[in-house]
Amino acid sequence: MSNEKNKDFNAMLHDSKGMPKIISIKDEKSFKRYGGSRMLLSPPIEYDEVMRRVPRGKLLTVGKIREYLARRSGADFTDPLTAGIFVAIAAWASHQRNGDETPYWRTLKACGELNPRYPEGLEAQKQKLKAEGHKIVQKGSKNPRYFVEDYENSLFDLE
Repeated sequence: MSNEKNKDFNAMLHDSKGMPKIISIKDEKSFKRYGGSRMLLSPPIEYDEVMRRVPRGKLLTVGKIREYLARRSGADFTDPLTAGIFVAIAAWASHQRNGDETPYWRTLKACGELNPRYPEGLEAQKQKLKAEGHKIVQKGSKNPRYFVEDYENSLFDLE
């Protein structure tokens, strides 16, 4: 996201734009990749609501949120592009509020990767996760990426 300081993320969080809705995908490649044709578009507030449920010391991935929302809505899958955007919107909306915090730092990318698009970047997410008992590991040296070690052992069960 660009120009985060100039955007009202809480307004974006509450703008459903006609979602949720399930659309039928005709693209054969997408059908094979996601295992179905019914794609859910969930509004940003639904991602925020799920992210708020994760207690201290537990974690989620964007993929787990997507699976949960699709299952709950009777869809085959959720749109991966909007999921990433809406998780970031939830994070920035929380950052802009006084109080009523969404623990967005507990939501990771695939394979337990930290999200550089969150407020105050990777360093802030690393600090918050370490404070909750997680170990952060770096992979790569030229373009380092950061992951929660053994994140699978700390995944929160949404069911």
